[in-house]
Amino acid sequence: MKIKFLGGCNEVGRSAILVDDKIMMDYGLRPSTPPETPEGNGRVHPESVVVSHAHLDHSGMVPSLMSMGRDGTPDVYMTAVTSDLAQLLSRDTIKIGKDQGFFLFGPEDLRKMNEHTHTLGYGERVALDGYELELFNAGHIPGSASAYLRKESEDISLFYTGDIKMDATRLMECPSPEDFPAADILLIESTYYGREHRDRQELEREFIDSITETLNSGHNAIVPCFAVGRTQEVVMILHSYGLTPYVDGMGLGVFRTLKNHPSFVRNAKALNDAFGNAQFVNSKHRKKVFSEPSVIVTTAGMLNGGPVLYYLKKIHEDPKSKVLLTGYQIEGTNGERLMDEGCVEIDGEIVKVNMQVEQYDFSAHAGDSELKGIVSKFYENGTGIIFTVHGDDTEGFATWAREEYGCDAISPKVGEEFIIE
Repeated sequence: MKIKFLGGCNEVGRSAILVDDKIMMDYGLRPSTPPETPEGNGRVHPESVVVSHAHLDHSGMVPSLMSMGRDGTPDVYMTAVTSDLAQLLSRDTIKIGKDQGFFLFGPEDLRKMNEHTHTLGYGERVALDGYELELFNAGHIPGSASAYLRKESEDISLFYTGDIKMDATRLMECPSPEDFPAADILLIESTYYGREHRDRQELEREFIDSITETLNSGHNAIVPCFAVGRTQEVVMILHSYGLTPYVDGMGLGVFRTLKNHPSFVRNAKALNDAFGNAQFVNSKHRKKVFSEPSVIVTTAGMLNGGPVLYYLKKIHEDPKSKVLLTGYQIEGTNGERLMDEGCVEIDGEIVKVNMQVEQYDFSAHAGDSELKGIVSKFYENGTGIIFTVHGDDTEGFATWAREEYGCDAISPKVGEEFIIE
């Protein structure tokens, strides 16, 4: 089995792994202006594409492959909710590209992707021209999947975690390593290697207390969130504590999509109740948000575009209002700049933000002990080769695995190719 890494190596973003020059496991982009794409973009010709989930760093460049198949358009495999969400986010990428002057793919590519998508349920197996594919719940966001791929002619298999979380959240049920099959090769994400997550209930309480303090003082709390997963969970948290947020941006469209796939969330009724209590905002009505002390849940989660920039521009000079970041901030994004330098770029202008900035780790990724637990379980079941991907310390994770288990653990570089027999 030949595995080539085209992105997501010692970085978070543009995940892309090519197996035997035939099967692409994810094909994402890295947030920037313009976005960074996988190595060799435009020169790869897969026959099949497996998409782990709808976040743009894993699915964002899949439409660009629709004209790249050797014998036509490649077949695409993902869960039903991932398919709907990928279409939603890809349409937004086209719109942003028009606004910012870059072109990654067009509406015809989205049409082809939709026509050639095969949706799979968890545990459903499908044959891919000499391979067998099976998807497993990854617990990351609705529809997220880990992928098991077995090459029948060589009787060799790999398990790709994608982005994975091993404990439940308000939005998601969690998987168990006991549910995963044994595999010869493990490709595992590394986002939070070396870092543990805080107790979720304690974190929620601190988050709510900070927002309540801000509102009681007569000021505003801006909560930037990823559209898929994070917006829905944060709205559920706020609702559970009796707070009514304004919701702006694509997170509302994502919620409407999830309503059509209730089996992919932990508690569909709780999600519906939370959004039934929220107040929805569009570009025509944003001014009314500041007519009273308010909490605003809005995209984008890393501040690289979206309605959040409107709100920041309006109240960036207010030292008693707050920005409460709720997710991972990739290097080079506005979110990282805000944390490190106290400023953001809006419409080409550097804006000093005098608001209070806080970060809350509502992560949808496995923490350090969970990642190590996954490695341990696979090693016990006979895995001999481990590739650590999707993180800023993949080498440290690989070193730990080698020292702990004496296995062949590798932190690949972008463009590297490995042949496993």
